[in-house]
Amino acid sequence: MLDALVKSAPVAAVTTTGTLIIGSGFAGLCMAIKLQDAGLDDFLVIEKSADIGGTWFDNRYPGCACDIPSHLYSLSFEPRSDWSRMYPTQPEILAYLRDVVEKHGLRRRIRLNTGFQSAMWDEGAALWHVTTQTGDVITCRVLISGMGALHYPSIPTLPGLETFEGEVFHSARWNRDYDLTGKNIAVIGTGASAIQFIPEIAPQAAQLTVYQRTPPWILPKIDPEITGRQRTLMRWLPFYRAALRQKLFVIHEMRAAGFAVNPALMAKTEAIARRFLKRQVKDPVLQARLTPDYTIGCKRVLISNTYYPTLQRPNVELVTDGVAEIRAHSVVGTDGQERAADAIIFGTGFRTTDAMTQVTITGRGGVTLNQAWAQGMRAYMGITVPGFPNFFMLLGPNTGLGHNSVVIMIEAQVRYIMSALSLMRRRRARAMDVKPAVDEAFHQILTTKMDRTVWQSGGCQSWYQDASGRNTTLWPGFTVEYSWRTRGVRAAEYELMD
Repeated sequence: MLDALVKSAPVAAVTTTGTLIIGSGFAGLCMAIKLQDAGLDDFLVIEKSADIGGTWFDNRYPGCACDIPSHLYSLSFEPRSDWSRMYPTQPEILAYLRDVVEKHGLRRRIRLNTGFQSAMWDEGAALWHVTTQTGDVITCRVLISGMGALHYPSIPTLPGLETFEGEVFHSARWNRDYDLTGKNIAVIGTGASAIQFIPEIAPQAAQLTVYQRTPPWILPKIDPEITGRQRTLMRWLPFYRAALRQKLFVIHEMRAAGFAVNPALMAKTEAIARRFLKRQVKDPVLQARLTPDYTIGCKRVLISNTYYPTLQRPNVELVTDGVAEIRAHSVVGTDGQERAADAIIFGTGFRTTDAMTQVTITGRGGVTLNQAWAQGMRAYMGITVPGFPNFFMLLGPNTGLGHNSVVIMIEAQVRYIMSALSLMRRRRARAMDVKPAVDEAFHQILTTKMDRTVWQSGGCQSWYQDASGRNTTLWPGFTVEYSWRTRGVRAAEYELMD
């Protein structure tokens, strides 16, 4: 099998490693550090981009920042005392990740510009044979995906887009060489990225037209600078820093009660958002166009102090009629009006629910992950899939969060995978595969819990859902529950192979 893969590869380079990690964002780096700390040094990290960071390397648009506080959106075992403000910006997060890599000496274990293409399970040898986009082959005992979901940009199919003669790019592929000054700019989409970069580029534009399909709920962004005194306290008093992180965790964790347990509890948060809109937008007509018709939380809740004021600039127009077609130098709305455009910027998010299906992973019996997920993505604890031995996912199906820091989920999953690897060593097993009945029971629990969440009952469609309307993205509960469920692997739930 390996010989066949090598012959078909453009570059006949073969690497053998114990564990292969795909991706060098928070997930991949956390996994690598814990392997190294445990003395399991036989591992390799591959990264498709030119540097580490994952989504925080790819997304470098103006105003890019996180919507989770700095001291919570960081690894618990690698705290940082000198964050500049409450919500970290993209450059700060990327610098943090680079510092973590250097501190743990991971550069020598990371292969950049190496995109994952496919993997095939060799039943007889109990090995994964991985092919990269460069044509290289990597053989490994354990395959861990840290790819995440936010890296395949979603570009809507618009009539005539191919005829447009101006500049076109997605927020996640920002063209820094293109000067927006004095241009007529069309922004399509009003999601989390768009509300960050629109206020940044509006002052440069001659005219900025924002095409909104569905208005988002927006809350005020409480983003103070962290003072020098606070940084000093956090540097010299670790318990102060830990207490702040714990406080932030509890505040965010409480939000799960409204998101995942009783959506009626979101009424107070929705009232805050409505008051914020009325305070920033006095025009009742514009207010109405910016007021969502679904329960807050059904789609991602956004934070911004500058988005609403930007929409009221004299050189900014909000269009809510949709896009009918694209012409060589303009965008035509469904209202029939043609608006000049020198550049089109998509703020339309990512193809989150099919990110893993963009690659080919072939497990036992020649079954691909695409085939196993014909009825939708699913995985036991969001980590393992029946029929795919020694394959583990970080931030797999239903492990994203709508209320708290996803880094907490990553650390819980890494701990679980380390427990699984320890079990294999103790039992002298070459491979382990989650039992289908265990996966099915977990899936039924998820389905029951998900039905009562605001994401399914809030009256909207969102990127959290797949084509069938099932939410395959978020965890339908508290993060403390997930951490408890993944505190250690249970041998009875897995088939161990000698």
